[in-house]
Amino acid sequence: MFKPKAIYFEKNIENYVLGKELLEKYKDIPKIEIENHNSIKEMQEKENKEFVEMKTNLIIGTRKTHKFVPNHKISDFLVPYTSSGCIASCMYCYLVCNYNKCAYLRLFVNREEMLEKVIKVSNREDKDLTFEIGSNSDLVLENTITNNLVWTIENFKDTSKGFLTFPTKFDMVDNILDLDHKGKIIIRMSVNPKEIIEQVEFGTSRLRGRIEAINRLKDAGYKVGILIAPVIFVENWKELYLELIKELQSKLSPKAKKDVFFEVIFMTYSYVHTKINADAFPNRINLYDKEIMTGRGRGKYWYKPEIREEGTKFFKENLHKYFPENEIIYIV
Repeated sequence: MFKPKAIYFEKNIENYVLGKELLEKYKDIPKIEIENHNSIKEMQEKENKEFVEMKTNLIIGTRKTHKFVPNHKISDFLVPYTSSGCIASCMYCYLVCNYNKCAYLRLFVNREEMLEKVIKVSNREDKDLTFEIGSNSDLVLENTITNNLVWTIENFKDTSKGFLTFPTKFDMVDNILDLDHKGKIIIRMSVNPKEIIEQVEFGTSRLRGRIEAINRLKDAGYKVGILIAPVIFVENWKELYLELIKELQSKLSPKAKKDVFFEVIFMTYSYVHTKINADAFPNRINLYDKEIMTGRGRGKYWYKPEIREEGTKFFKENLHKYFPENEIIYIV
């Protein structure tokens, strides 16, 4: 269980039920009062090599921005929700736009306000909308600290319309298995070859645990998807990802294989990643490969068109081969 070295907190969290619970839970942890979770001078002054150490702290505040962003992949809207950042250290994490703000775990205690808006927007539409509530963090991981995922499912299940969805890289799903979710929750398990997980996705659950979690979630009646992401085109990528697809085919339960769906996302990278990873993980793999990557806006990189086309062909062919009845939502 995560035990932070220090708590940075906004004073007003004491006005919220969850804020009081967290202050009590971590009453023996050193605390530093801050004005705004978005601007912590002490964090901003730290060096790149302290990246992992920064993640041992926990920041608690209230979310001020509640803007829904239209989305046309797996949901109708991306929704700012109860956390941002993570205590794991994936070397490609897109939240690392500015390491001294985005990387560490921030918890937002005004969950009632956020879920109330989701329900209000959902109820006023003629059709069922799907809300992505986990685009800025990992709610399964966060749940081990706040119990927010349990709270969310219990408080959303009786709404007249709508669905909630989120991705995860973690297998700690025990306390949501017995919930009466009424089919309104869509959980997408992110997977990668075990070699990629071990070398790049530090602090996350192993592949075996993630697959077992998929099976258990299906047994509990959840709708489950598999997110192969991010695809990293290392030298032997075809061998690794074919092995991954085969392992999914052999280890998933018949119930899971019956209706699991797939998403495939190719890795994007940035100049910020290269600088942080060089200092924080000096002996690890270099994810930037100038031979197969190209610029994508200021300071960002993605794979060249011909590489992406080859990857798209590979995943279409092999997912159709090993999962012929299952839907591929998108490959991007």
